Amino acid sequence: MTLPWKLHGDGRTVANDAIVLPEERLGWVKTIGFGAQHVVAMFGATFLVPLLTGFSPTATLFFSGLGTLLFLLLTGNRLPSYLGSSFAFIAPVLAATAGGGDLARASFGILAIGVLMAVIGLIVVRFGAGWINALMPPVVMGAIVALIGLNLAPAVRNNWNGGVNAPPETVVPSAVVACITIVSILLITVLFRGLAGRLAIVLGMAVGYVAAACFGLVDFAKIAEADWFGLPAFHAVANPFADPSLWGLLPAFLPVVLVLIAENVGHVKSVGLMIGRDLDPLTGRALLADGVSTILAGFGGGSGTTTYGENIGVMAATRVYSTAAYWVAGIVAILLGFSPKVGAVIFSVPSGVLGGVTVALYGLIGLIGVKIWLDNRVDFSKPINQFTAAIPLIVGIADFTIKIDAVVFNGIALGTVSAILIYHLMNGLGRLRGTVSAPAADPIRTESGADASSITDR
Repeated sequence: MTLPWKLHGDGRTVANDAIVLPEERLGWVKTIGFGAQHVVAMFGATFLVPLLTGFSPTATLFFSGLGTLLFLLLTGNRLPSYLGSSFAFIAPVLAATAGGGDLARASFGILAIGVLMAVIGLIVVRFGAGWINALMPPVVMGAIVALIGLNLAPAVRNNWNGGVNAPPETVVPSAVVACITIVSILLITVLFRGLAGRLAIVLGMAVGYVAAACFGLVDFAKIAEADWFGLPAFHAVANPFADPSLWGLLPAFLPVVLVLIAENVGHVKSVGLMIGRDLDPLTGRALLADGVSTILAGFGGGSGTTTYGENIGVMAATRVYSTAAYWVAGIVAILLGFSPKVGAVIFSVPSGVLGGVTVALYGLIGLIGVKIWLDNRVDFSKPINQFTAAIPLIVGIADFTIKIDAVVFNGIALGTVSAILIYHLMNGLGRLRGTVSAPAADPIRTESGADASSITDR
């Protein structure tokens, strides 16, 4: 079988003024090395989601790798990308499993979002993405992304103190470990360059893990008992026809679609700018591919997926955009999914370490929304923009909740709806009265000026 990549130059070197394009590759030894870098880059963020939500790390790694391969196939090997766990799912998954809820219930929400993403992808393939920009101008998108991160603040506090039902004697050690973890992340970020700096989260977690072990907070027994090889820990999705209450979970999950759209559109734009190509025609396929990947994850007990900014950073640093390296990364992730030992190590990370990581991580998700406002020069001297941002943020942070029969609208759902309704209602009435000028037609932009939000974390 003839492989689709042609050799770049001699396959060993890349000239200073050259890049390795998606349809090219270096020698296979180097290509495998670059694929391994992508695995390392995605690993820290991808395994954080199952740690925080209770999903199986091995199933998550398996579907992450499988989703990456499907993404490459559906985009015709023209768009390099790694699909890792999306942080946007954390809040609705925690809401779905609150009070002892089954993970299978949360998987139904993930599956539903995957279906909706796939449908949106097909619509974009047919009609283009202009309607997305009209529905969610930058002020709206920024507010939605920000409130998803900030809504998770109570979970940070719980992890910092060792968990919801932590024994009193572990609260102080957990807080100390959390402090060590966040300080380590900050120091690694500022002291190291290149790949080490990009891996500040996973390296900081390693330092926190060692500190937690010194305090006796790590349980190594399950690691020792776990097999080196075995099937990923899949679980089936709950059946909404047998349990109609599952439909009530969907309002909490629906806002995630808006974040996934922004992340995928931003990824297409960013890669296109870096390789000097117009990749816009692939936007619909990218959305469809992420949707299909998330559907499969929902069926089998994995976390929902999205394109990863960490891996864009690796491409930018190495100037190697070969999709061959991503095939290697996807295959390696699938193989890791067949090691229960890996899953046991991941699950052994104590709450204090997670508290140190998430105190920064969730705040950074919130700041991504602020960055969307800044990149698009949202004018907050205008009342329409002030109210569109201010009200949803308070609704999301306070986690306002409305329950109608079995349907629960949490702070993220209500904040998202309020952002969209406030903007379009005020804008429509203002234009009728002549107090508001026609909104700018510019779509959401990345830091480099492309039309999409540049969301570097999930």
